[in-house]
Amino acid sequence: MKRTAQDIEYSQDTLTISKFAKALGHPARIIILKHLSNQSCCFTGDLLEVLPLAQSTVSQHLKELKEAGLIEGEVNPPKVKYCIHSENWQLAKGLFADLFKEDFSKISCC
Repeated sequence: MKRTAQDIEYSQDTLTISKFAKALGHPARIIILKHLSNQSCCFTGDLLEVLPLAQSTVSQHLKELKEAGLIEGEVNPPKVKYCIHSENWQLAKGLFADLFKEDFSKISCC
């Protein structure tokens, strides 16, 4: 009987790095994170000056990053202020560093 992804119990670290990787899977989100890393916080309007995208599109990217836990938002009506979620950012850096320490060069494919 063939196993499916739903049959496998993944470690919490594996699930977490997968969530972070998915959130990092779009170039606009990388630009948002780089922009936020250069300042303490910013508003959605600030990002519209950096990204040539509609506000609704930028908001969707912010939502994805926030759901993944890489950024946090604070509502200051009528605006939302965003910043890097420091604790989760450190966690992401550590998980990716551990993954990239793996020496896959010893494995021959073809």
